[in-house]
Amino acid sequence: MAIKSLNEQQIREWTLEQKDRWWFENVWRGDMPQLTVRSALTGMLLGGVLSLTNLYVGAKTGWTLGVGITSVILAFAMFKLLSSIGLGREFTLLENNCMQSIATAAGYMTSPMISSLAAYMLVTNQPLPMLTTMVWISSIAILGVLFAFPLKRRFINDEQHPFPEGRAAGVVMDALHSGDAAEGLLKAKILISTGAFSALVKIMSSHPIMEKIKLGFLTIPEYLDEWVYKIGVLKIGGIDLRQLTVRLDSDIVMMAAGGLMGIRTGVSLIIGAVLNYCIIAPLMIHRGDIVGKALADGTVQYGFKSITMWALWGGVAMMTTASLFAFFAKPQIFLSAFKGLFKKSEQQNDVLKDIELPMSVFVVGIPVVGGIVVYLAHKFFGVSVILGIIALPLIFIFTLIAVNSTALTSITPIGAMGKLTQLFFGILAPGNITTNLATAGITAEVAGNAANLLMDIKPGYMLGGKPRQQAIGHVLGIIAGAVISVPVFYLVFLHKGPANLISEQYPMPAATIWKAVAEVLTQGISKLPVSAQWAVLIGGLLGIALEAVRVRTKGRFWLSGIGIGLATVIPFNTCLAMFLGSLFFWLAQQKWENTKTWADRVLVQNMEPICAGIIAGGAIMGIAVIIIENFAL
Repeated sequence: MAIKSLNEQQIREWTLEQKDRWWFENVWRGDMPQLTVRSALTGMLLGGVLSLTNLYVGAKTGWTLGVGITSVILAFAMFKLLSSIGLGREFTLLENNCMQSIATAAGYMTSPMISSLAAYMLVTNQPLPMLTTMVWISSIAILGVLFAFPLKRRFINDEQHPFPEGRAAGVVMDALHSGDAAEGLLKAKILISTGAFSALVKIMSSHPIMEKIKLGFLTIPEYLDEWVYKIGVLKIGGIDLRQLTVRLDSDIVMMAAGGLMGIRTGVSLIIGAVLNYCIIAPLMIHRGDIVGKALADGTVQYGFKSITMWALWGGVAMMTTASLFAFFAKPQIFLSAFKGLFKKSEQQNDVLKDIELPMSVFVVGIPVVGGIVVYLAHKFFGVSVILGIIALPLIFIFTLIAVNSTALTSITPIGAMGKLTQLFFGILAPGNITTNLATAGITAEVAGNAANLLMDIKPGYMLGGKPRQQAIGHVLGIIAGAVISVPVFYLVFLHKGPANLISEQYPMPAATIWKAVAEVLTQGISKLPVSAQWAVLIGGLLGIALEAVRVRTKGRFWLSGIGIGLATVIPFNTCLAMFLGSLFFWLAQQKWENTKTWADRVLVQNMEPICAGIIAGGAIMGIAVIIIENFAL
């Protein structure tokens, strides 16, 4: 069934009261079951498990991926199967929507652990107590919910912004529940089968596990170039390629992540990786600016960690200036963010007063939860109460900006906002690196959480759901995400302490960037090697230049300063895997799109389920493999 929506003229000319009445009469589905026990439990379970995919992907790339569409397809298939064998009834459309809202809220809970909190533990070299992390990330997430929902009626009901990723989830749900059942089941089969295949590959990549089950001869090597080194050593500038991370690995999860990112980001990543690891790093090694680890036999070992400790400065500068230029190049984001926010409501009779979340929840909730966050920042991180209070109005400003950006593009500029707040608190609290990280973490994470949650409310509006039940669902998702992902994070990544948090296999690029920016702002750029200072200047200028060309060409220019800069904090082999994934699906689209062939139906039309399945199966099994190798063998 086609989703009903207003046309451009109605959006532009109708009052909010007219739009709300139209929605109430044409879209709202009344008392259709939505937040039921089974939708809540399913959302919490799927969201908690799928949040582990973001731990894995985030530790590899610094990014988090939406789990909404994955959870929608899995839940649809599960209850379809239960219904077919007489053990239950199918999910209603709105149960599935509420379930995905809970699941995606859980998925977002990993963000602080692979960015601001990880950076804090790297700086202090002390792990935070697990309960502290649970309480902290839950508090800032709930504050994000409270900031998000008052903006819902403006950005979604009134201005009808697209929230592209949220709209896509709404379209998928509508297709599954009212379209061709066979097509919906095909998506589910693809997602489940690719997930199972990816999980199998991850198990077969573990030599200890394969040896334990007497199948060591079938082990898939971590790197696919091992056979080359049986013949001879490949070098660039006299440096072993393996020490430069220039290798081809077997991580199909990163290939699938590249498929979702797209060819443009993939090309930028591989160009940045080639420049960084094949050209710049060997030069800096010979200059002595990149220092390796001296071994007992007199040789020097380099590798990802030693390279990135120098290279990240130019990369971070490029990402910072590129993201900020792109951000400020669109002044309408600021204008539209504040436009009409305080205008007097035109409604005389609010038809949605019993459907929307009451405004009293926010009037009371924001000061109360905000006060709790300020107290926790003081107790956990030593942030002065005054600086904590100053962070609260910044949350309001950045939430408006972040929501507007997400509403138009599905891109939430957490990185740019984090750097802006780090700069602001670098001025207010010079030399205090822990305060810099904690306060910037509050503003950026709350604003990002609010923007992403609004994107998940969009499908509910499209499909006629009840916002207040989605609000409750978000809180349930926050609880599930914290309870499941935090212990796994500590077990997998912190069992050897913060000093070993960053590795070649799991570079934690987001945390590395947060830490690097905080160090520069609190210690001063003069502490860097002269070559790194030049890299900062050149990287910063290149970031501005590349984004200026992208803006001028209206996005037709492929190269991204953010993508190129990101390659300095991700190993070459990971960049190569993501590029190959993006290239594969781009070539498939060029060859088979609209050909009505099997390849078009599977590889092109169902690219998202394929990539989502590979990421979910491989990432979850990857976490399980780490636990088994470290604690069960």
